[in-house]
Amino acid sequence: MKARLLAPFAPNLTKLMLCAVTAGSLIWSGQMLAAQDDDTIRIGFISPRTGPLASFGKTDGFILEQARLALANGMTVAGKHYQVEIIDRDSQSDPARASQLAKELINQDVDLMLAISTPEVINPVADASEAAGIPFISTVMPWEAWYYGRGAKPGEASPFKWTYHFGFGTDEFYRTYLSQWSLIDTNKKVGVMYPNDADGNAIRAVLKPRIEKAGYTVIDPGAYETGTSDFSSQIALFKSEGVEIINSFPIPPDFAAFWRQAAQQGLHRQIKIIQIAKTGLFPSDIEVLGSLGPKIASAAYWHKTFPYTSPLTGQNGEELAALWEKQTGEQWTQQLGATLSLFDAGTEVLKQSKNPMSRTSVRDAIAKLNVTTIGGQVDFTSGPVPNVASGPIIGAQWVKGTGKFKLDYVITENVTDTNVPVTHTLLQYNR
Repeated sequence: MKARLLAPFAPNLTKLMLCAVTAGSLIWSGQMLAAQDDDTIRIGFISPRTGPLASFGKTDGFILEQARLALANGMTVAGKHYQVEIIDRDSQSDPARASQLAKELINQDVDLMLAISTPEVINPVADASEAAGIPFISTVMPWEAWYYGRGAKPGEASPFKWTYHFGFGTDEFYRTYLSQWSLIDTNKKVGVMYPNDADGNAIRAVLKPRIEKAGYTVIDPGAYETGTSDFSSQIALFKSEGVEIINSFPIPPDFAAFWRQAAQQGLHRQIKIIQIAKTGLFPSDIEVLGSLGPKIASAAYWHKTFPYTSPLTGQNGEELAALWEKQTGEQWTQQLGATLSLFDAGTEVLKQSKNPMSRTSVRDAIAKLNVTTIGGQVDFTSGPVPNVASGPIIGAQWVKGTGKFKLDYVITENVTDTNVPVTHTLLQYNR
């Protein structure tokens, strides 16, 4: 009787049953995907791989391969196993794009955000992460430009709850420069080229007064705009004042334009030390200058002779540099160790967190982090200010190559990390 009564409705009933099964399957699939998602840690990574800052990001693809290989089997945190996904993006050296990419990665529910190299990349990503409550770590820019450049005030509590930065600051530059400049007898007249950007403004405000207090006369023609093509007025001032040391923090194209013009106008003949930062960090920055490149002094935030090992990959500096040169045929650069040190710090934070899927747990682990990376110690418990861990900058110089490459990058002083071996004597530029 029931069967007969239900018979007229059988086709619709079958459809209803199929719909219920399908809905149940979708719900189950969704639950499975959610479970899978719950077992995958997502790390966002933003760097400048194209554009005027591309030399900073040139080795990042290689380091990403090393990091992904090391994380291929995931990691275990507090007894639970997780897969790890790294989502990398190219800022194209554009601050607006860096900010937009950060927001896109935040929308993809990254558990930890990493950014590297210069305020043009790091600061907009840090600001987006802070606003969204995403744990964030960065390196490779002066920490003052990161901390004060984003609104923190001296002597006041840190306004940042989610964002952290490690690496060198003006104190490291100050100590390194005075150590390096003392190696050659000069008249202590320093011509400075500080651009009107976050780096330049921080250096002018903090480093310049300390250099003057140490007994140097600073000749400052004022901030110049990035992209300036004519440096004749600055060169004329330096010549007339008799400067024997040049100190500059430009992007690579600006320095190349300045130094070529300086040579055309004869300034290079009176310079005993040319000490540059932000450019002159990589072989390509110096090679483009031809005969004007050798004996330019630089500063290394990482060198292959740093006596440390990556906790992520197990490589030391010599091994990492040799692998890069073997696979690419190109000369190693200091960005190799810098980028790997960021992944060292980031993955150690995740391992030390109570729950890597909890933003507050990851954030709290950053604040307590004290670990040795391939770049040295990263200790967020000791300052110099909240949310910052200081790091070394080592005096170095570009000299004519003795092997298969045109140039060698050698260590000339080590005041900010005496574990790093000094291998060469600083050479006077105009000899």
